[in-house]
Amino acid sequence: MTEVCRIYEEHLDKVLEAQSKIPEEETVLEAADFFDALGNPTRLKILLALMEAGELCTCDLSAITKLSVSAISHQLRILKDRKIVAYRKDGKNVFYRLDDEHIRDILRTAMEHLSEVK
Repeated sequence: MTEVCRIYEEHLDKVLEAQSKIPEEETVLEAADFFDALGNPTRLKILLALMEAGELCTCDLSAITKLSVSAISHQLRILKDRKIVAYRKDGKNVFYRLDDEHIRDILRTAMEHLSEVK
């Protein structure tokens, strides 16, 4: 059972402070999309592989995840649209990497948190 207050009582000072610090709705929706992208196991595997390797092409990611290049490409498009991964072309190959250190920090923090919880 979830613990809840036994008596309904608002603490207006804390409510107002929290409300003043919550970003605008558009930013909240963007953040929700960002975390939604991280909530898919395949995309998370892709990101963890990129975190370890630094840079991988779609064929490498296909081999790691045991999914088709087409399926990987679809997942990468979602990650790219949300500015979670970046890419570069090298001849006929496309190499992906984490977009920046913030992404690496988020992944590292999440994995550390999960290892502590166990």
